[in-house]
Amino acid sequence: MNILVAGGTGFVGSNLCEKLLLTTKNNIYCLDNNYTGSNDNISHLLDNPRFFLIHHDINNNNLFLKEKIDYIYNLACPASPKAYQKDPIYTIKTCVYGTINLLEIAKKHNARILLTSTSEIYGDPKEHPQKETYRGNVNTIGIRSCYDEGKRIGETIMMEYKRCYNVDIRIARLFNTYGPNMSIDDGRVVSNFINQCIYNKDITIYGDGSQTRSFCYVTDTVDCLIKLMESDYSHPINIGNPNENSIKFLANFILNKISDSISNIVYKDLPKDDPCLRKPDITLANNVLKWEPKITLDDGIERTIDYFKQLYKIPSIETNNTKIV
Repeated sequence: MNILVAGGTGFVGSNLCEKLLLTTKNNIYCLDNNYTGSNDNISHLLDNPRFFLIHHDINNNNLFLKEKIDYIYNLACPASPKAYQKDPIYTIKTCVYGTINLLEIAKKHNARILLTSTSEIYGDPKEHPQKETYRGNVNTIGIRSCYDEGKRIGETIMMEYKRCYNVDIRIARLFNTYGPNMSIDDGRVVSNFINQCIYNKDITIYGDGSQTRSFCYVTDTVDCLIKLMESDYSHPINIGNPNENSIKFLANFILNKISDSISNIVYKDLPKDDPCLRKPDITLANNVLKWEPKITLDDGIERTIDYFKQLYKIPSIETNNTKIV
């Protein structure tokens, strides 16, 4: 099979590419424009004869693929508030035009396509934990809506291509994911706290820290994405770890893990529309995909700390070493 991974040099995408190469005999076409991704994340895969790197922006509809594509994973969108608020119009275009362009490829190739949507489509939820049937509480004109509403319309576009053209679709709603290949400066809370601790900077908590998140280690997320792609289920499904913790707990947890850090916790104003609660109901993933997360927060945070500590000692990979097709 030939598998296209859009957003393949990004955090989750690069982990997915690696897993697919390790566990299948398929050809992996990693497509990215490195808006938030990095060739460093996939540099160790470039010597594999079944791995191909394509530099392309999915907002452009001029992608020519010589080989027939069987599966398309669409992970191509900035996912952290810092990244998607950097250029909100670009974020919206990626969610709309990018999704349409990949669906057109799926239609042309008769390929199955999976969209990585997000728990952010639930907004600041009034239902807890969040089930797939919950329709959300999103501010359509807020500073986060370029991503929240972008992913919501992305799901709509997927469903309409299924209804109108019988495209074989999958929709995954990812909850907070963390682990190796996170960008140092992506603004997500796990990477923020770890790097602030390592550099002995103040640990920044927005709000009073009582807001909750449920953190899923990236290998668990990737395993579920693959299970979903290979399943017959074509409606949205939550992928996340239901182990819910407060942001204040996470800050102290990481600070205790990096015992030589002298960082202090400081508090700043909570950004507008920041969700107060986040916890997935994964009953559907349990029943349909026979999946549940395996990596504990303790183990996952240790692995992520090790990754960032090693990263500081490794020079950047020169882009002229990459194999581009």
